Amino acid sequence: MTMPSDTDTRDTELAAQYEAYPYPERNAQDETKRLLIGSPSHLREIDYWVFGARRSRSKPLRALVAGCGTGDGAIMLATQMARSNRPGEVVCIDRSHHALSIAQARATTRELDNIRFIQASLTDLKSLELGLFDYIDCCGVLHHLPDPAATLKSLVHLLAPQGGMGLMVYAPYGRTGVYMLQDALEQLAPHTEPPAARLDTAKRVMRSLPATAWLRHNGNFGDHLSGGDAGLYDLLLNPRDRSYTIDAFLDLLSEAGLDASCLMEPARYDPTLFLPDPRLRKRLGTLSGREKAIVAEALTGNMATHVAYVVRQGERITPPDYNDFDAIPLMREIPGIELAKQMLADHTLPFTFGTLAVPIPLPPQTRGLLPLIDGQRTVGDLAEILSTRGVTEDKFRKIWNEIFPTLESLNRVLLQSPA
Repeated sequence: MTMPSDTDTRDTELAAQYEAYPYPERNAQDETKRLLIGSPSHLREIDYWVFGARRSRSKPLRALVAGCGTGDGAIMLATQMARSNRPGEVVCIDRSHHALSIAQARATTRELDNIRFIQASLTDLKSLELGLFDYIDCCGVLHHLPDPAATLKSLVHLLAPQGGMGLMVYAPYGRTGVYMLQDALEQLAPHTEPPAARLDTAKRVMRSLPATAWLRHNGNFGDHLSGGDAGLYDLLLNPRDRSYTIDAFLDLLSEAGLDASCLMEPARYDPTLFLPDPRLRKRLGTLSGREKAIVAEALTGNMATHVAYVVRQGERITPPDYNDFDAIPLMREIPGIELAKQMLADHTLPFTFGTLAVPIPLPPQTRGLLPLIDGQRTVGDLAEILSTRGVTEDKFRKIWNEIFPTLESLNRVLLQSPA
């Protein structure tokens, strides 16, 4: 008699978990009053970070959401495509019938006709014969799979030429306390028990959790506090939960033949933001982008996930020159007038990377310039308006050369794709 392997057993447990507690908990009726926004798979991010703001918005976008869960990323992308009259479709795959039913109900509430759902495992991608996709979302999925590298490679085979992906994996330092509690619950709530019994044990442990437990001091996530039963189960009882340092994540990408076109937000991975010492900054100037990212993750200690847009190695598309007067800047999400209101009297923009708040210095003219960025005015148009306020072209170029790279690194201002 052949005994099931630990991999097979844990995979069965994982499937049972998401049928019993689809994650994250969502109610289709909430779609009438809110749209959840995030990264990856924000349409403007895809246009910029994957396609380099060079792909026509009139060209159909075929997207795959590999492991859609209850549908946050899929609903966001399909809604944004519908609102902007972007042709194309969003294909959603998940093996959980329960999770898919919730995602479908959310799509029905929004009357989305550009989205379809397939119940299947990501290990069966080849047999599904889905064709090629311009964009693939695999968010919060790889770290739960038996062989993340193999699945990532199979997704690469589904990428159309010049296509790209949006990925999210867990990171270890920002999840300090999670794996300690998972270890304890391995003993107190064995995987051989039914999900409901394991959840009951976890709740009892949380009610008596010692004040010294690291999880009590970690404010980088809140699933165990506000995510309901599904959030608590997924955080502390998931039968397969691995995390990646940024170094290990970049190795995973490289093994699959991929490069990161953007680590989100780029500024999070720049340690010069929180190391003002001139000698340290000089040393940082000698490091590669990867080395800087390693330093940033290790020093901040609060990165609970890594989000990246990735493309095939050698296929990264460079966006147009932001200094070109014909380029069209646009706000990623927050209107310019609202972002300007967040600036302080000293012309800094308080920016929060998780639990880390960093003041970002900007030129004084930023406050007046941001409300003018509407996705229609060109950089030249902005220069002309500022010239009526006494700003010469040379001075504008100097100001813009500070503003755009800074706000781009915060994922706040991008460039518009051609119509």
